[in-house]
Amino acid sequence: MNKITGTIITLNNESLIKDCIISLKDICDEIIVVDSLSDDKTVAIAEELGAKVYLQDFLGDGPQKILAASYSSNDWVFSLDADERLDNDLISYVKNLDLNNTDLKAFSFKRRNYCGKKWIKAASFYPDRVTRLYNKKFTGYTNSTSHAYVDSSCLDVDCHITHYTYKSYTDWINKINFYSSQSAKTMHINGVKRSSIRPITHSLFSFFKKMILKGGIFQGVDGFTVALTTMFNTYMKYIKLNELYDNNEDPSKHFPKKKSDKK
Repeated sequence: MNKITGTIITLNNESLIKDCIISLKDICDEIIVVDSLSDDKTVAIAEELGAKVYLQDFLGDGPQKILAASYSSNDWVFSLDADERLDNDLISYVKNLDLNNTDLKAFSFKRRNYCGKKWIKAASFYPDRVTRLYNKKFTGYTNSTSHAYVDSSCLDVDCHITHYTYKSYTDWINKINFYSSQSAKTMHINGVKRSSIRPITHSLFSFFKKMILKGGIFQGVDGFTVALTTMFNTYMKYIKLNELYDNNEDPSKHFPKKKSDKK
């Protein structure tokens, strides 16, 4: 049997964490949860299900996932977000892998993204390929504080992760607000300079890319929704970057230092 550690980063995910952990247990012999000081029942539920829980102020997406992998007792790690689930085709595929005898460093899978009960396929929302199974001896997540990814060559597998991305369109807008702030902080930390023109040019290009290059114009309301929200997210992250400079923010103070405390 493959020895795989499932890792999850959480914050107030009591309605999601149970199904996420149960999903990972189909392929993992160890579950690590790094929780960003939830004030609901997330930690208690995770511990009841046998997960090892560590508490850590949110460091950003990449740093938090890197920390989670560092607690793994196995080399192979499957990273799953709290609002994601493994589909049966993926579970079957991984169970039939021999990870002890492979030169591969990572595997990517297709992701189905939902808004409420609606599967959004338009403008590259499907297949939304993500690398989630990887050997931490050779690779891992980038240090980006927003939408980090596993930086490695990988085998593309036609199996699925279901992602309950947004509870509603209101939730979609709320998450754009959160993630655009994280992206602005990442750019600030990386020394990206303020610009009066970049918010306009980059957001217009992102709309063009989704509507024309990715075919959103032929995909009805969903295509337009994806294009418009992508443009809005792009515009806001650059406007927020400018705001950080206007407020003379210190890039080193965007995120707390690591605590690495086990509950």
